[in-house]
Amino acid sequence: MQAAVAAFLRASGLNLRDPNLRETPQRVADAWASEFLDGYLRTPREVLGETYPAPENGGGELVLVTDLQFHSTCPHHLLPYEGRAHLAYMPSKRVVGFGRLAALLDCFAHRLILQEELARRVASALAEELESPATACILDARQACLRLRGHRQPSARTHVEAYEGRLRRSSALRKELWARLGGRP
Repeated sequence: MQAAVAAFLRASGLNLRDPNLRETPQRVADAWASEFLDGYLRTPREVLGETYPAPENGGGELVLVTDLQFHSTCPHHLLPYEGRAHLAYMPSKRVVGFGRLAALLDCFAHRLILQEELARRVASALAEELESPATACILDARQACLRLRGHRQPSARTHVEAYEGRLRRSSALRKELWARLGGRP
């Protein structure tokens, strides 16, 4: 990766002897390997880790974690996007620590992935790994592609929702979720 970054900089007409660029190929390679693409090294099951028995009376009620910060990279132009995520699931037999939900989000966000696919993958993994009958992933982000390229919309935000199970089928349950979110994206 370091050699590819150096070749890219040279192809851009830049001199790698410039003191500001001398270590750039290594810095970029390190950042991409350890912070932007490290999600490929983990599976949803690994990041969710240990699960715990669900409370006996907890069936049918949503667990909601809001305002999780995330960053990812769009595969189309390799430009970043960042924002907030709201994750919800209905416990069935097992629950997971709240921090593990943030780790699941990062597992997929730290890949080259469209925002739409990120939401879908997180909601699906919650349903599958926790055997949850209802899951949701709602993402509100600022896309560098949209803000800096083409039509240049610096204030634009993108909003994506993905639902699985009962949340996909039940508008009443989605309304309950949105009431808990205060009706805000």
